[in-house]
Parts: sequence; C-alpha cells; structure tokens
Amino acid sequence: MELKTTRYAIEAQVATITLSRPKRMNAWTGRMHTEYRHLLARAEADPEVRVIVITGDPAGGAFCPGADTAAVSGHAERGAYDAGTPEDIAKPGFGVRPEFDANFAYHFGLTKPVIAAINGAIAGVGLVLACYADLRFAVPGAKFTAAHGKLNYPAELGLSWVLPRLTGITHAADILLSCRVFLAGEALQMGLLNKVLPPDDLMPYVRDYAAILVEKNSPGALRMTKNQLYTDQHRPVNEAVKEAERLLDASVNHPDSREGILAWLEKRPARWQGG
Repeated sequence: MELKTTRYAIEAQVATITLSRPKRMNAWTGRMHTEYRHLLARAEADPEVRVIVITGDPAGGAFCPGADTAAVSGHAERGAYDAGTPEDIAKPGFGVRPEFDANFAYHFGLTKPVIAAINGAIAGVGLVLACYADLRFAVPGAKFTAAHGKLNYPAELGLSWVLPRLTGITHAADILLSCRVFLAGEALQMGLLNKVLPPDDLMPYVRDYAAILVEKNSPGALRMTKNQLYTDQHRPVNEAVKEAERLLDASVNHPDSREGILAWLEKRPARWQGG
C-alpha cells in the first residue's frame, strides 16, 4: 500500500508508525485509519518486530487532534457517520476474542506491545488511539481532550469502556462529561500516562523502554502477558488464575524458558528464539 498519511520504520526490532499529515496537524482521516491498520498488520506479521511505537509527525505540531474537520462536516452533510475506510481494510488483532473484533479494540488482540509517544496535542480519535495503546508517554504541556461533547456525539469508540479502566470512573467521568482541555501533567496524575518527559527526551526514552521489552522479555512472555491483561478483564479471578497456570505448564518446556534460566545464571543477554 502506498503511504500518503503515515510513515513506517523499523529499528532494533521496534516498528515506529508515524501519523503524518503535518499540514493538518496529523488529523485523522479514513485514509489514515486504513494505512494505520495496514501497518499494524504488517508489524504484527513481521517476526523481526517485537514492539510497536505510535507517534505524530513533529512537523504537524501535534500527536493527533482528532478527525479532520472536513470529515466531520461531511458526516453532517450525509446525515450519517462514514468512517471513510474500504470494506477490505486490514484486520490486525481480529479473531482472538469476539470482544476485540471492533474498531480500536483490535489493539487488544495484537501480540506485540504498543507504545504511544504523545509529542503534542491529542483529542477525539487521537485520544482513543492513545488509550488503546498499552503504554503512554507524553511531553509536558501536551493538551488532552475528548471532542464529542461540542459536536453532539456520544463518547467515541469505546472510550466509556477503556478510560475508567485507566483512570478510574471519577476521572473518566470528568474527561468525558466536561470534554475540557487538560495538560499532560494532570493526565499523569490521573493515571492516563506512564511518564511525562521533555520533548528532546521523549523518543530516546521510548526507544530505550522498547529496548528493555525486546531484550529482557521473551516474545512468548510478551504475547501471553498482553493477552492476559485484556482477556482477564472479561473473566473472574479464579479463571484468570487457572489460565495463568495452564499457560505456565505449556511454556515451561519452551526453549526460551530454558534460555532465560541459562542467561540469568550465566549473567548474559538472552538469545530468544520466539515462537
């Protein structure tokens, strides 16, 4: 697929997807969503990719301020919502659990960690995208807001499900009912972010963090743990324990389990086989 609204790069087993419509502050469109899912599927299928990072084109001065205003006005003119995506759009993360087979919820079906590097303003669908990432890092002063209230829309794309799980119901109600603007520092206090970093430090820190995931944890452990994090939201605790025990029995004889023990005893980096 020709990339017109995104960029893609792989370095040290980390794939970086950059939302890139700098003249429109990296605003979201159906084309961008189509390319984004194509790139997620590409990264998911690539055995050389262990971690996925999402960020905004720095030239746009934002991470993603939500849907492009032209697309929003088009919904009103048509009298119906139009995602602007083709029927054959890629489906990364689909087929794992029925609960994950929906827009943006598909992130929970991916086998690889997704990190949002929020390098500027984030609103609407941009906030949705970041909330479905596994980890979120941002620069000081980055503006956050849900955008649906002023448009007479409902909370978008499952934000009413995912936000309370990140911030608790009190902060989620504040964000979604007021649709007010808040900054990265407050987002950190709410539990929405993992860390706030100076602009020049954001991407180096995210790359170093991704390197820890790649080097210190086997591909199988990352895959199983990510699946547990989101699947266990839908099962009682006793079932979560039983599934953890089942996974342990299945993985203990995997070559990477033996390699992890040897690397620990020999005080050297592990040489993961994956699979």
